[in-house]
Amino acid sequence: MHCTACGANRPDGMSVCPNCGTGAQVFAAPPQIQNYLVPAILVTLCCCVPAGIVAIVYAAQVNSKLAAGDIAGAQESARLAKIWSWVGLGCGVLLGIIYAIAGAAGSFNNIH
Repeated sequence: MHCTACGANRPDGMSVCPNCGTGAQVFAAPPQIQNYLVPAILVTLCCCVPAGIVAIVYAAQVNSKLAAGDIAGAQESARLAKIWSWVGLGCGVLLGIIYAIAGAAGSFNNIH
């Protein structure tokens, strides 16, 4: 690393420049943002493929946006991945209920 004040080489891990005594600039770690990739994959496999794929796309964007320093974009992608995961789960549950009702109605008609 180089000192920002004098330009001298500063060994990694040193917080003060050995040449001029200037403190090293410290950067805060980026926030941890959940990317919702696992729920998106599960929704795709078990419930609703179209909504799950959209959720996977948004979930995949979270880490790359964080790495680029776009925290607001990463939070928005995480929010959309979560929403699409819930939409896919809701669609899967709704379709399951419809299939159950249709199956019960079909078996009821066969009895009478």
